[in-house]
Amino acid sequence: MKTKDKEQRRVMILLGAIVFLLIVIIFSSIFYIRSTRPMRQARNEAIEIAQKYTDLKEVDQFYWFNRQASSFSLVGTDDKENKIVVIIPKSGEKVSVFKQSDGLTEEAARQLVAEKHPEETIQKATLGLFKEQAAWEIMTKDASGELHYYLLGFKDGKEINAINNI
Repeated sequence: MKTKDKEQRRVMILLGAIVFLLIVIIFSSIFYIRSTRPMRQARNEAIEIAQKYTDLKEVDQFYWFNRQASSFSLVGTDDKENKIVVIIPKSGEKVSVFKQSDGLTEEAARQLVAEKHPEETIQKATLGLFKEQAAWEIMTKDASGELHYYLLGFKDGKEINAINNI
């Protein structure tokens, strides 16, 4: 009889643990979905605007750039399989379209910063508009944990601006 009670207790503990884990998973999923909603909505709106001005067929990357003004950037392919970059100010006006081959890729921008600042670790890269110029913003972190931001011109890779030791 006692063996049966122990077995029932184990089953109840196991069921309780499973229910608890399911609740944690459900609430985590809801939190994740709600927290990424603005990013998904901005991406979808940017794609919709880009498709009005270009023959954008497929989107490979989406960037949300926040400097002096917010802008959204898409990197993808058009209906002729050409790589293009579309940069959209938050207002949705003055959409800029570039051939990817006319500027730096994310990898190339990261590489430029890595070569110039080998002691820093690249955290993030974002493409957008800075003073009406297409620019890559590369965020790095040094060994002491300080953040550094480097703005590189999209077309030539020249450093436009740097903010250090944040």
